[in-house]
Amino acid sequence: CTPFQLLVKIQLPLAVPSIMTGVNQTVMMSLSMVVVAAMIGAGGLGGKILYSIQRINLGLGLEAGLGILLIAIVLDRILQGITRKQQKALLKE
Repeated sequence: CTPFQLLVKIQLPLAVPSIMTGVNQTVMMSLSMVVVAAMIGAGGLGGKILYSIQRINLGLGLEAGLGILLIAIVLDRILQGITRKQQKALLKE
């Protein structure tokens, strides 16, 4: 078994869950930065949250916050599904 085969057939497949966990955490962190981005002039949902905080508009803040939460949940479930699929493929080999 060559070092490359060892890497591709054993080490990388075993590392997939850890790699996907890192990807998931990165996606969640980037979603949390939308409000920070709004503070420097970016729009979007972060802008709506910032605006609602400034105007004490609970309804708009809740709406935008739930939008970000929904995006986070959907992305999390997609990444979990990809990880499970890859783990099942590993178990079959």
